[in-house]
Amino acid sequence: MKDIRHVVFHRPGPAWLQGKGMFEQPGVAKHVEHYRQWHASGMLELGGPHVDEAGGGMMVPVAGVSEAEVRRFATADPAVQDGTLVVEVRPWLIGMSK
Repeated sequence: MKDIRHVVFHRPGPAWLQGKGMFEQPGVAKHVEHYRQWHASGMLELGGPHVDEAGGGMMVPVAGVSEAEVRRFATADPAVQDGTLVVEVRPWLIGMSK
């Protein structure tokens, strides 16, 4: 059976403050808390920011979370709602794992 996950990608949105780091952005603390809740509920396997200058980050849900559920959760993110981040959900086939 194929392991396809619907991965959440974040990038800076229209309200992103240029010249400020990821954790200096006004909406990021609520964003982190939003995804910590998902992690605590067992729905999120991996997540975190990209550490290059482009910013953003990604979240990888556990196997079996539907695309609709991922999209619903991702768009309810306070940092997406306030424009700090823009979200994209893409299907990812895990071709290799331990």
